Amino acid sequence: IISSTAANANIILQIDNARLAADDFRLKYENELTLHQNVEADINGLRRVLDELTLCRTDQELQYESLSEEMTYLKKNHEEEMKVLQCAAGGNVNVEMNAAPGVDLTVLLNNMRAEYEALAEQNRRDAEAGFQEKSATLQQQISNDMDAVTSARSELTELKRSLQTLEIELQSLSAT
Repeated sequence: IISSTAANANIILQIDNARLAADDFRLKYENELTLHQNVEADINGLRRVLDELTLCRTDQELQYESLSEEMTYLKKNHEEEMKVLQCAAGGNVNVEMNAAPGVDLTVLLNNMRAEYEALAEQNRRDAEAGFQEKSATLQQQISNDMDAVTSARSELTELKRSLQTLEIELQSLSAT
């Protein structure tokens, strides 16, 4: 009877250990799943930011193309008007003017493009820094929570083992 009681207690201990291991794996799975979902949400947020930046860039490129076409059109009209005026004048007229140089649209557009690219890069760095900061905070919180859970789980396991040991001793003493 004592041998059977000890064998039963041993089996109960093994069952409890298996149950604790299963609970531990379930908790680890839930933590990993939560972390995975948080990372997915952050990635989706960053994709939205990337889409917005892509739209801004496309819009700027379209504006650049439009202004380039307009500049080409204006140059062509100017040349035609100059030809018409030269034909109408019929003679050689030499006119010298001291005028301020015109605004170079190419330089202006290149400057605008550089500013927008710098702004986009700054936004990307800010978003990345914010993401890193939030990730670090979450990692620290998860680490602290995991340490607390592990400590509590270890303490619970130790208490269960002590309880089982005491129950086995009680049964042994009762049998005696």
